[in-house]
Amino acid sequence: MAVALQYQAGQTPIDADELAQLIPKHIATQEQLNEWEQTNIVEALKWLKRGRHTEVLTEEFCRTLHKRMFGKTWKWAGTFRKSDKDIGGDWRQVPMRLRQLLDNTRFWVDEEVFPLDEIAVRFHHQLVLVHAFPNGNGRHARLMTDSLLRRAGAPAFSWGQQADLATAGDVRNIYLDALRAADAGDIAKLSAFLVR
Repeated sequence: MAVALQYQAGQTPIDADELAQLIPKHIATQEQLNEWEQTNIVEALKWLKRGRHTEVLTEEFCRTLHKRMFGKTWKWAGTFRKSDKDIGGDWRQVPMRLRQLLDNTRFWVDEEVFPLDEIAVRFHHQLVLVHAFPNGNGRHARLMTDSLLRRAGAPAFSWGQQADLATAGDVRNIYLDALRAADAGDIAKLSAFLVR
């Protein structure tokens, strides 16, 4: 069955090979896919709340979280992308870029290079830029950032007062504009958006 995907602003399209790895065969619309993925993400949130994760800033945790979020939806969940996208650069550099980000963030935390909130903002922005997976990178980066904050004993960010950032609307547009400003070196908008 062909799935009629409708991409919104800021959403990275998946290619035909990636789409062919959709697990549930009954999904025919974007709305059904969104609902299915959200159910999967709720399960990942339950897994996170059980809190048996000693280290967040590892490739293993990063991949496992993505698999927990999307593993009942996509066969490639938890697997780095194997094609170039409109963001993230050369797909072959994803493992190296992710490792650098995780190492840098660990250093920032250990050495208190920036306040924790700023570390989390920088981490989130850079993780979105790495764009490690075929899809779900924004949602994954938000949960990774929340996990980083909680591991440090801080509350999670508000993410625009808990609006659904995966759905088109004003809050999503503000978030995407803040990410673009961070791309240009100005993290102030993203920091303001994420205020708890």
